[in-house]
Amino acid sequence: MASFQVSKEEKLKENQEERYTLDGTVDMHGRPAIRGKTGRWFAGIIILLNQGLATLAFFGVGVNLVLFLTRVLQQNNADAANSVSKWTGTVYIFSLVGAFLSDSYWGRYRTCAIFQVIFVIGLAALSLSSHLFLMKPKGCGNETTACAQHSSWEIGLFYISIYLVALGNGGYQPNIATFGADQFDEEDPKEGHSKVAFFSYFYLALNLGSLFSNTILGYYENSGMWAIGFWASTASALAALVLFLAGTTRYRHFRPCGNPISRFTQVIVAAIRNWRVEGPQSDYELFEVEGKESSVTGSRKMLHTHGFKFLDRAAFIASRDFNEKQGYYNRWHLCPISQVEEVKCILRLLPIWLCTIIYSVVFTQMASIFVEQGAAMKTKVWNFEIPPASMSSFDILSVAVVIFFYRRVLDPIVSRIKKSGAKDLTETKDSKGLTELQRMGIGFVIAVMAMLSAGIVENYRRKYARIDCTNCEGSSSLSIVWQVPQYALIGASEVFMYVGQLEFFNDQAPDGLKSFGSALCMTSISLGNYVSSLIVSMVMRISARDDMPGWIPINLNNGHLDRFYFLLAGLTIIDLAVYMACAKWYKSAKIEGKYVEDTEKEDCGV
Repeated sequence: MASFQVSKEEKLKENQEERYTLDGTVDMHGRPAIRGKTGRWFAGIIILLNQGLATLAFFGVGVNLVLFLTRVLQQNNADAANSVSKWTGTVYIFSLVGAFLSDSYWGRYRTCAIFQVIFVIGLAALSLSSHLFLMKPKGCGNETTACAQHSSWEIGLFYISIYLVALGNGGYQPNIATFGADQFDEEDPKEGHSKVAFFSYFYLALNLGSLFSNTILGYYENSGMWAIGFWASTASALAALVLFLAGTTRYRHFRPCGNPISRFTQVIVAAIRNWRVEGPQSDYELFEVEGKESSVTGSRKMLHTHGFKFLDRAAFIASRDFNEKQGYYNRWHLCPISQVEEVKCILRLLPIWLCTIIYSVVFTQMASIFVEQGAAMKTKVWNFEIPPASMSSFDILSVAVVIFFYRRVLDPIVSRIKKSGAKDLTETKDSKGLTELQRMGIGFVIAVMAMLSAGIVENYRRKYARIDCTNCEGSSSLSIVWQVPQYALIGASEVFMYVGQLEFFNDQAPDGLKSFGSALCMTSISLGNYVSSLIVSMVMRISARDDMPGWIPINLNNGHLDRFYFLLAGLTIIDLAVYMACAKWYKSAKIEGKYVEDTEKEDCGV
């Protein structure tokens, strides 16, 4: 009878584990999330559609903002480019604000909802101000008809509107990717595999949204129908918000974990205070809160790892710091090992993140130097004029093709090879395709190939170009179609680098800093823009001497843009070598109840 009772209790426990998620997520009421009624692909698809619509809305404004400033607000090219750079940089700064609020206080669902509302308000204000005040006379803003001068309050209303758009999109963007990943329980093998696939489809949704805005909305706006383009963006953002709210009852949530800045500061202060304290003989003597719950609210326990041993001093127990009877301790004197490991985890991520900035420099050339190069080529193909900026469509198509190729072909093949070479049953069970670090390394290699391709095309473009031209657009007889390989290679590298980066930071960031991990991906792109500007300035300062026009002059036929591309290829190769060293050094975070194969994460395998 007793054995029957025990087996019944064990069966009940198994049923409970099958019914509820195991990663600590809760439903909208704060109760443990029921696996069959929350999350998974039902919620994931809603978030993917939401991302596609929101991206369409954002790029419907951003892709032609520089033309709006020059044609409608009558700014010169330099001022317009500077305004767009400031606006774009502000978007990425607001991403850190959104990530902080999400991880610390609001949670990802509330943060996404609030910033999406701000996003819609900004777009509606932009549409109204353009329709009522800025588009005067009617039909102005195209290539031929200039708009009238505007009052300071009309221009002020415009800037308030676009910065509301920046605030809304910036605060929303790093959280929606993480919130989508939250819908899959990584402790469950099937859902864990779906979580990995989600990031690929998320990046695909982002690119498909930008494809529509770059082509359809871009056409209307370039023709002077700015109000139509902005209203379409507003409608798309509103549809994204309504769709997001419609899935409220089906979402899974992680509880916010409090202010991470105070937790990090406590670890540093406690480690400094205890620098003279004699350490314990084993890891088991380091301080940790008893029980299954982590000392960081809403997070799983992080296990001790070697490295950054100085920080371990924050978990050294001294008699004055801990009252065993009352269980009281001062976090400025003594920190649980989970809190210490949270700081270690971020410190280990930073070198990997820094290595991705040079890749972002390569990526940003697609929106600037590639377009200038294309404008100096033969843009007419079969009596059809191809706008140089529209060549980015090949990047987006490449992203779509490579994502499906990787998910359906390459990943299963690599997984089978790993399983066939596995030494035991455990390795066979846990073998998967390329790791995130390996994929990011492949992204570097393809980026080098893209720069070499661009340099070779530029070399041939100059051979077939007229040197003595005044307006040098289309001055080369080399067709713009030859740019397709460099755009396609950039798209392929994005799949391996940015999708791998999203997965890596989401997987390795502590539970209380998941949104911050996604924000790091966005700031990498932002810093890539700034570093790119710095490199261009340095190149022109060094190369434009003794009456030489420099590598990137106004007339590209007199310059050496090919050398600039080869320089970026060389810098990327150096960065790849540094990245491989960092990936070799990297140690994975260890979370209680989660199996992590360290050897997979340590080797980038390029």
